[in-house]
Amino acid sequence: MSRTITAGLDDSPESRAAAEWAAREALLCGLPLKIVHVQEPTPTYVAETPVMDTESHRQWAERLLRESADGIRLRHPGLDVLTEQLAGSVTDVLSETAGAAEPLVLGSRGLGAIGGFMVGSVSLGVVARAERPVVLVRAGEQAADEHAMDPVGVPSAASPFRPVVLGLDLDRPDDTLLEFAFDAAARRGAALRVVHAWPEPPTSFYAFPGDAELHDSLAHGQAALLSKVLRPWRQKFPDVEVAGTSRRGTAARVLLDEARDASLVVVGRRVRSGSFGAHIGHVTHSVLHHAAAPVAVVAHA
Repeated sequence: MSRTITAGLDDSPESRAAAEWAAREALLCGLPLKIVHVQEPTPTYVAETPVMDTESHRQWAERLLRESADGIRLRHPGLDVLTEQLAGSVTDVLSETAGAAEPLVLGSRGLGAIGGFMVGSVSLGVVARAERPVVLVRAGEQAADEHAMDPVGVPSAASPFRPVVLGLDLDRPDDTLLEFAFDAAARRGAALRVVHAWPEPPTSFYAFPGDAELHDSLAHGQAALLSKVLRPWRQKFPDVEVAGTSRRGTAARVLLDEARDASLVVVGRRVRSGSFGAHIGHVTHSVLHHAAAPVAVVAHA
């Protein structure tokens, strides 16, 4: 099966922004773009009504995919754009589609002036179940948003990319997550900022003597551990400028603070199989709701 960057399209502003982001990513990766639309099964009593007949919806979906693909081809000459109509539960079908995507790109409803996402149930369901990377893109995302200001302070897609920001758990750093983040930074010619947060020591709540020394010791140890984890990756990607950031605080808050100027935020999701079903994790969940930049969720063991 050939590899593609795949975007889900449902005619919402956020899904159109996701398709545009996916087109730019396809060009960076040198891969085709596939745009898919999933049609939910229609109950018989609804399908037989003049307003909601299945054939009319199929024709509408064909037109939606065709017009979206034609527009992307005009804006990105030379990009190979494929389309596909699928049927079934949207969450189920997109989760399965993610298995052949590099990655799957979906839209998330933006919160207007508030930086963040209002992540819908479909996006969360796919993120929680997909075992391949899924990128969520907010409505209104533009190419220039991923780039630094030009010399006169104007947003421009011709300027260098803003940094890629990776949230990393040093207790169990995963190669799949690190590979994705370093590769994304390398393709963009962007810096990679690897962020690790560590909790307050228990004594800090009571202002015991020696707290400053304890904090300095912990900070030095965490920074050294982060540097050790990143060392082989620096060697594997020598052209990527890497900055390791180790800060005291809650992981979600530290990561969101460090990701304010990111072109892409990369977080992990541990694949778990158990009676309680799939999980996203509280840090990833928080980043999905509050990061302004596109967020890549990378499933790993």
